[in-house]
Amino acid sequence: MQIQTHILSGIPVFKVEDSMKEVIQFFEATTYSHVAVTENGRYLGVLSENDLENLKVDEKIEGYRYNLDNFFTRKDANWLDVLEGFARNEANLSPVLDENEKVLGYYDLTDVVGVFIDTPFFTDPGNILVIAKGVKDYSFSEIAQIVESNNAKFIGGFITDMTNDVVQVTIKISTANFSDVVQTFRRYNYNIVFGNSDDKFLEDLKGRSDYLDKYLNV
Repeated sequence: MQIQTHILSGIPVFKVEDSMKEVIQFFEATTYSHVAVTENGRYLGVLSENDLENLKVDEKIEGYRYNLDNFFTRKDANWLDVLEGFARNEANLSPVLDENEKVLGYYDLTDVVGVFIDTPFFTDPGNILVIAKGVKDYSFSEIAQIVESNNAKFIGGFITDMTNDVVQVTIKISTANFSDVVQTFRRYNYNIVFGNSDDKFLEDLKGRSDYLDKYLNV
C-alpha cells in the first residue's frame, strides 16, 4: 500500500535561523504536536508543542537546537511503519525525508489512520478474533496455518498488546468454519480474548472515539 500521495507540502518547515516568534504562532494556530527545523537545507530535528511555554518570542530557533527531538519518516516507508512512528514518538505530525535529508513534507496522523481504516482488514466482511499466548510461543505462521487448516481465509492481523511476556493478536478471518477455528486455537493453547460471529465488533471499533484517542490526541 502506497501512502506517499498523503505527504502534505503546505505545512511550514522552519530554518534554524528563523525567529521563534514564527514557531510560536504556528503552534498557537494549529493542533500539531511538532514542526521540522532545517539547517543549510538539511533536516536538523523537530520542535515540540510541549515546549511552547518555554519558547521565547525574541530568540532564534538556533538557541534551542539542543531541545530538538529527532524523529522522521523516510519517503519509502510503508503505512504501518509510519503509524508505529507516530505512536512511539507521541506525535500527530511527522516530517518526511528523502535520501539527502531534505524535508519533502509531512505525514498527518489523521490521514495515516484513515489509510489504515480503509484497508481490507476493516472493509472486507469477516469475523474478528483476539487471541493471546506467550511471546516466545506464538508465531504468525502458526496462526495463519490454524486458520487455513480449517478451510477459513486469513484476512489480516496485528499485535494489539504485549504485557508480562504475553502477546495479544487481533486477527480477521472469513466467516466459514469460525467455531472450528476457535476450537483449534484452544487446542494449540491460545487464550481466546474475544471472538464474534458478526461485524458488530468492527462497527463498534470504527465508531468509538476512544479507539483513536491515544493517537489523535497526543
